[in-house]
Amino acid sequence: MISKKVEEALNRQINAELYSAYLYLSMNAYFLSINLAGFANWMRVQALEETTHADKFYGFLNDRGGRVILAPIEGPPHDWSSPLAAFEDAYRHEQKVTAMINALMDLAIEEKDHATASMLSWFVDEQVEEESNADGIVRQLKLVGDNSGGLFMLDRELSARAFTPPAASPE
Repeated sequence: MISKKVEEALNRQINAELYSAYLYLSMNAYFLSINLAGFANWMRVQALEETTHADKFYGFLNDRGGRVILAPIEGPPHDWSSPLAAFEDAYRHEQKVTAMINALMDLAIEEKDHATASMLSWFVDEQVEEESNADGIVRQLKLVGDNSGGLFMLDRELSARAFTPPAASPE
């Protein structure tokens, strides 16, 4: 059985993961509106990843005898001044999610909840990748600057990203 404190924290994280999906869908729509289909694709794949993360927390909470309580999801922003501004927001958002995952890990350790700490280890590792990916694109966009050819090449590169669900945990 999971503690009430951990259950409530995991429910907040489910909401945060679903908000992340909303945010990336909003960024997808922004990129589509400015004819950057590759950037839009990258964000769409990111939204699918976030939904998968929410589902992972959802399943874990149910498996541990907790109760999932879905709360309203805040509406995300919908306009950015540039592709760089959108990816800078994505990077800052991933840093915020990392802090949330770390706080969950701290709580699991405090509560001596080894199962939750074990599950969260996957997310700790995942956040390293999430931050690195967003930061890498921010850095590329800064290098591209106002060069429309460079932006076109990066858009083409980002169009190749495909959603790959995480491997199932061995049972």
